[in-house]
Amino acid sequence: MNKNRSMFLISGLAFGFAFLYIPILSLIIFSFNESKLVTVWAGFSTKWYGELLRNEQILDAAWLSIRIAVINACFAVALGTLAGFALARLGRFRGRTLLTGMVTAPLVMPEVITGLSLLLLFVAMQDLIGWPAGRGVTTITIAHITFSMAYVAIIIQSRLSSVDESVEEAALDLGARPAKVFFLITLPIIAPALISGWLLSFTMSLDDLVIASFVSGPGSSTLPMVVFSKVRLGVSPEINALATIIVLLVAVGITIAGITLNRQEKRRQRDMQMAVAANE
Repeated sequence: MNKNRSMFLISGLAFGFAFLYIPILSLIIFSFNESKLVTVWAGFSTKWYGELLRNEQILDAAWLSIRIAVINACFAVALGTLAGFALARLGRFRGRTLLTGMVTAPLVMPEVITGLSLLLLFVAMQDLIGWPAGRGVTTITIAHITFSMAYVAIIIQSRLSSVDESVEEAALDLGARPAKVFFLITLPIIAPALISGWLLSFTMSLDDLVIASFVSGPGSSTLPMVVFSKVRLGVSPEINALATIIVLLVAVGITIAGITLNRQEKRRQRDMQMAVAANE
């Protein structure tokens, strides 16, 4: 019985991974296709990568998306860390329920509703105070920060909830100021969560299409918007080449982040063991 159950689980897992990764693998393979038809193999060629590098529309959209994603990730980590710290460490306070609802709402809110509400907000703000002056990079960045910081707050809150507060309390008892305790003790402990939140915010911003479509304006088309507009007219081999580059960059980023987080965790465990041994 256990053997049959194990085989069923392994088969289901293999099918799931195959269903997910085989299309990505085929996309990478056909990015080196000589033919303009993406489903007909006509020989190995890298010409579509050259065509991609000469496509100013895609390059400009990619650079714009990267800039927005970086700014969004930095602000989302800063604001999300403050919200997560408040929820994890301040205990019961007036407005906690409201803050919790505001943090978790973007996680379950449909993107269409979020995009429409932000569009109405920006239009109303422009009529009242004259800012922002139209829709563009600024409104896209603000919109991305709005929903990205919610994910960061949940990650930071979960990390802080599992941290032993006695270490921070010991530092406070020894005369350290709260700010010094945060930067020298709390911040290094939650560093893996900060990196994870930054990467998640960057990825979500780079991937967003629906919300950006609502709050963007002329001359501020992000990469997903440009790709979507091109795919509607038929998949081009240039899109395959672009997707291959993105997949490789994401794979490299995940590998580097995984190695960094693993080293930090090992260093933290080693420091804790040394501290315990010193106390003994």
